[in-house]
Amino acid sequence: MKTRPHSKRPGPRREELAPGECLCDHCTGRCCRYFSLPIDNPATWNDYDSIRWYLAHGRTLIYVEKKQWYLLVMTRCTYLTDDDRCRIYLNRPKVCREYTTDRCEYDGEWTFDKVFETPEQLWEYAEAVLPPRRPKHAKQAFKLPIVSC
Repeated sequence: MKTRPHSKRPGPRREELAPGECLCDHCTGRCCRYFSLPIDNPATWNDYDSIRWYLAHGRTLIYVEKKQWYLLVMTRCTYLTDDDRCRIYLNRPKVCREYTTDRCEYDGEWTFDKVFETPEQLWEYAEAVLPPRRPKHAKQAFKLPIVSC
C-alpha cells in the first residue's frame, strides 16, 4: 500500500480552490488516519496513572486544547482506499457525514496547548503539577505499637 507524507500539502491552498471544488479531492485523508476522544481531565496521581496506560500502547498521544484533555489514536480507517478516498462515502458513519473541511488540518499542522507522546513525559508533568506522593510505608510509620498487658 502506498502512503504519502502527511506533513506536506498535496494540492492547492484552500483559498485557491475553484467555486464548488472539493478540498477532499486534493487531500491525503488526514482526518481518516486517527480518531480523538475527550477524556476526563486528570486531577490525582491515579488519574495520571490511568492516562499513562494509554500512552504505553504506542500510536497514541494525549493532548490538551482549551483546557480539555484528549486521547488521540493514530489508526487508519478501514474504509480509506489506497488513493485516499472513502470506500463507503454514501453510507459513511454520522460523525463523517457531519465533518466539514472548514477547520480541517488539510493546510495546517496540529497545534496543542500541551501534548504528551510518552508515559515518561506525562509522568514528569504530573510530578510538576501534583503534590508529592506519600510512600506506601508512610502510613505504617504513624501506627502506634500494640502493647499487651
